[in-house]
Amino acid sequence: MKKFLKYLLIIIGIIVVIGIAGFSFIEIRGIPSYEVKKIDYKVDVTPERVERGKKLALLLCANCHKDNATGKLTGRLMGEAPAEFGKIYSQNITQDKQYGIGTWTDGELLYLLRTGIKRDGKYAPPYMAKLPHMADEDINSVIAFLHSDDPLVAANATPDQPCDPAFLTKFLCLVAFKPFPMPEGKIAMPDTNNAKELGKYLVFNLDCYACHSADYKTNDYLNPEKSVGYLGGGNKPLNEQGKVVVTQNLTPDEETGIGKWTEDRFVNAVKNGMMEGQPALRYPMIPFIYLTDREAKSIYAYLRTVPALKNNVPRSAFE
Repeated sequence: MKKFLKYLLIIIGIIVVIGIAGFSFIEIRGIPSYEVKKIDYKVDVTPERVERGKKLALLLCANCHKDNATGKLTGRLMGEAPAEFGKIYSQNITQDKQYGIGTWTDGELLYLLRTGIKRDGKYAPPYMAKLPHMADEDINSVIAFLHSDDPLVAANATPDQPCDPAFLTKFLCLVAFKPFPMPEGKIAMPDTNNAKELGKYLVFNLDCYACHSADYKTNDYLNPEKSVGYLGGGNKPLNEQGKVVVTQNLTPDEETGIGKWTEDRFVNAVKNGMMEGQPALRYPMIPFIYLTDREAKSIYAYLRTVPALKNNVPRSAFE
């Protein structure tokens, strides 16, 4: 018996030492870096692309990168990020050459947006949206806008604030969240005459599923429809006061989702933030005022086709 206990204590000691060593390695190493693939890529900038890129940036980038103090995409503290991921700052993506992306090439921006790898090799964790599903033309439009003279991205020398990722973020970036591969072929724009196809494209590329599925940690960003609890709600971002705001069920379940919602009710909630004359949205979700009615209706059409999940999510109260 004494011999058994002796060996058991030795085994437990070894496990503890390995655990401490593993924790220390991950904590010290931090977010992994990767080899950067140089891409010779040049976007033909046109007024149409800049206009389209601005719309996409306002829908996808501005909510995280716009600082109300500067009125530009100079980055900010992302207080809505769950505390378990650490203290997260979005970065300066204006044309400033020292603190922004003023010296970034089109190829470097493309590589970051597609893979999540910055030009210095550092990996941008999942709290930065990547665009593995976005059409080539829309990616070109985003790059054209970021390199434009629009006031939102005009050079502003606001220094970046370094993120302070938690151990969980470092661990997940080591074992689960990896850079995405560059697309092997061209990605075409969706058929805008096919409401369900356009809606799926928007749900994927506006990251609707990322917040409205079960948990950021179990999202499948390369295959969104395989995310745990796809669009069934239950994720837990924070509001401006740091309180949890549970995301809602967007599946067509009639009891706990939007199965009984009319198209008009959905469009009014998403675009105008109103529902039956009352505020419908809780921060960090804000009205998608830059969506057209047709786009909002297309999202509704697609949501009607996803598998219904029975997930009764209590609606968070307004502060």
